[in-house]
Amino acid sequence: MHPNPIFHTADAAKNLGFARERGFGVLAVQGEGAPMLSHVPFLLNTLGDSIDLHLVRSNPIARALKVPLQATIVVSGPDSYVSPDWYGVPDQVPTWNYVAVHLTGTLSRLPQDTMREMLDWQSAAIEEQLLPKTPWKTDKMTPEVLESMMRMIVPCRMQVTGVDGTWKLSQNKADEVRLAATDQMEGYGIGSEPRIVAALMRGVAPRD
Repeated sequence: MHPNPIFHTADAAKNLGFARERGFGVLAVQGEGAPMLSHVPFLLNTLGDSIDLHLVRSNPIARALKVPLQATIVVSGPDSYVSPDWYGVPDQVPTWNYVAVHLTGTLSRLPQDTMREMLDWQSAAIEEQLLPKTPWKTDKMTPEVLESMMRMIVPCRMQVTGVDGTWKLSQNKADEVRLAATDQMEGYGIGSEPRIVAALMRGVAPRD
């Protein structure tokens, strides 16, 4: 994450809300010689101190969870290249604006008999966002098929002990310079979602 503290002014509630809404990130656990990474959907609880997720049984992280492990979930948001020409002032350099939140804590494997309850909870939380579609439920599946599939995945929980967010939105530029760049980004841009980044940049609090 960018070390400049001006990009780390979002409070824990904002960072947790962002992570909760995204609900998808990269789980990182230190392995022997190199980090082990896995892309995972997750559910962050209301208090923001516990994350439920599941891993396929053959995942190296799942295999390593014989004991609790220190872990980080990296939640990435919109990002975009910002051309120095767009600021409208001299002596600028290219940069990349983005939003990212890191959640750190201790990852543990839960008892296998909690997998059905977790699957029901996770699917219900996502399916609710698709209303008025009739929510999918596990009881729609043939019991034998469901049991077979659940044996292939393991339930996990991460107790969150640290939250950090980088909201790099050109806060280090004068207001008029930052806003000039947003006008250009709405018509151009390289990255996942330059128009969304431009909107976030417009929402930065004015500099004193």
